[in-house]
Amino acid sequence: MKKQKWQNSTFIYIGFIVVLAMIPFINDSRSLLFLIMQIFIFGIFAMSYDLLLGFTGIVSFGHAMYFGVGAYSVAVMMDSNEATVMYLILGLSAAVVIASVVSFVAGILTLRLKSHFYAMLTLALAGLFLVAAEKWRSVTAGSDGFIIMIPDILRDHSTMYLLCLSVLALLFFGLRRLTQSPLGKVLIAIRENEQRTESLGYKVVHYKVIASVISGIVASIAGGLYVLTLRFVDTSVFATDVTLDALLMTIIGGVGTLVGPIIGAALIEIAHHWLSDLSDVHWIFERWIILFGTIYILAVIFFPKGIVGTLAEKLGKRRKQRKKEAEQSKKIAS
Repeated sequence: MKKQKWQNSTFIYIGFIVVLAMIPFINDSRSLLFLIMQIFIFGIFAMSYDLLLGFTGIVSFGHAMYFGVGAYSVAVMMDSNEATVMYLILGLSAAVVIASVVSFVAGILTLRLKSHFYAMLTLALAGLFLVAAEKWRSVTAGSDGFIIMIPDILRDHSTMYLLCLSVLALLFFGLRRLTQSPLGKVLIAIRENEQRTESLGYKVVHYKVIASVISGIVASIAGGLYVLTLRFVDTSVFATDVTLDALLMTIIGGVGTLVGPIIGAALIEIAHHWLSDLSDVHWIFERWIILFGTIYILAVIFFPKGIVGTLAEKLGKRRKQRKKEAEQSKKIAS
């Protein structure tokens, strides 16, 4: 039964991906494709955060440092060399390696701590990366940032769109398989009851570090794609706001669902884009962050477990109700 549900949901996801892949051939609007690419990129970033929060129960306020590491690794590589596919691959490879090392060291140093102590330390580490990026102007150009060139093949918005979609699909199915594996089951057990999991003989810190490394790698890939779409990078990629965006996307979409953070990213990016455009209509929309906060409050009130989590809970209750009714009708018939 579970295998059949897995296969059915997989076909549904593949269907959505096929539909999304057709959009550039139906509407090649530059602004539309850019907006959807931002949704893909922040969907990847939010999924990486969901692996920590939703599946391992780790709250991090410094997740932006992996995003920034990926962004600057690609940007510096492309700025220092020719804008070719080979150097792009090297830049992404460097992003993955650096992010894995940083997340491993950060995990070893901080994951032995509990609750808010870990969150505060990750915030401090992210702050160190932000200060380093602002001071190391010979490489990062500080808060001014710098423009980069990208390979000719990616100058076409449709190609860039399909690349972002492909990376999102691969990482989504990869993380989905990971969360269903024995490793994923242990991570969920740690989230539910860390002490009991440790009493069963599992080295909890080791599993947390593994989750941290995988999450950091995925976040760095999102940062690399972000730079390629903007063709510009500055120290804002290390800002705390980036981490808070990932947190909001995960909570609104549904913690521990993977597909939820993607939906959350879509809602936040569309809301941001729509509310910003309305600034020409009335001055109140210039304070779009207030309206955005209202949308977030309403989402939490009506979808306490996130959009996907709440809908899944309601569907589960309906299925149980139908099952009970079917069993009762069988008893009456017999």
